[in-house]
Amino acid sequence: MVATNHLTYTYVGMAGEGDFIGEGGIFRQADGEDGWDDISAGLPGNPQVRALLLKSDNSAIVFAGTQDGVYRSADRGESWQRLPDPAEGREVWSLAADPSDPNTIFAGYEPCSIARSRDGGGTWQDMDTSKVIYPHITTYMPPLAKRVIGISVDPVDPRNVYAAIEVGGLLASRDGGETWTQLMDGPYLRNNTLDLHQVAVSAADHGTVQIATQIAMFRGKNHGSRWEHVQVDDMFPGGSYCRDLAVAPDDPSTIYLASGAGGGAAPPDTVPEGALFRSRDVGETWERLDLGDVPPGRMMQVAIDPAAPSRISCASYSGEVYHSHDEGQTWKKTMLPVESTRSLHIYPMVCG
Repeated sequence: MVATNHLTYTYVGMAGEGDFIGEGGIFRQADGEDGWDDISAGLPGNPQVRALLLKSDNSAIVFAGTQDGVYRSADRGESWQRLPDPAEGREVWSLAADPSDPNTIFAGYEPCSIARSRDGGGTWQDMDTSKVIYPHITTYMPPLAKRVIGISVDPVDPRNVYAAIEVGGLLASRDGGETWTQLMDGPYLRNNTLDLHQVAVSAADHGTVQIATQIAMFRGKNHGSRWEHVQVDDMFPGGSYCRDLAVAPDDPSTIYLASGAGGGAAPPDTVPEGALFRSRDVGETWERLDLGDVPPGRMMQVAIDPAAPSRISCASYSGEVYHSHDEGQTWKKTMLPVESTRSLHIYPMVCG
């Protein structure tokens, strides 16, 4: 059901990585508008924005993860305040909140580390990742540093927290984030199934952990202790580049997957293409949604407005952003005001 008196804002973060760093930032679009506002003023110079979070009990409060720590805005990005960081010199790659407590926030970093705030970002404490052991094949990949690219808190039992590592498998905490261990290890021959992009847990089946990887989707039953491949339409020979996952806030049985062809493990001659998939049965089966267009770049993000969950947005690597007001039945396309390149493309997107 659409909240008719609610105005949805969509926020998109832009950044590069490694040797490819363009001038990033954050762009905001109000529902019903065609243009985008640059709301990067107040962030660090040349902001590399790879994580965004809206406070669930006050959507005017926006958190942005940058190359200089976490920033917070109380006015939808009109102004920004840098939050204290328990350790300097780390880049933020993910932000997530406890669904049962919006003041409990996790930040994931590169190099791989995790911090937690219990007061809405006012203070932060580093969590213990000292016991983490990475699958052996991922230890021989210089100069890539392992980064926490996605975090998910179990909506039923917040003692269970999961962290997706690019490239390094899946970490789990069973004590609300205090300590972490590796859930995936073994004699792997290829790293593309260990190159995680996102993790999600649904209240409809909180004992199953869903992960999106460079080449496929997998799910781990019994809280990630037993893994199986999730069949989604192959978008190149041997798999799909799976990037983001979102659970519908009004129906935990419904999950969206941003996916595509091109990049990662796809053959060099693969034609880039983006797609949005939806499952109505907690990931058992998937359908590809008709966006009215075929994005010429892999789909990077999907976001849902918690206050108006029929409003869904998704964004492709090539800069197209698609909005739906009717749970994905029809879509409208807009373009970001900057060119998406190897040195500058979409990382996070949130709506609210």
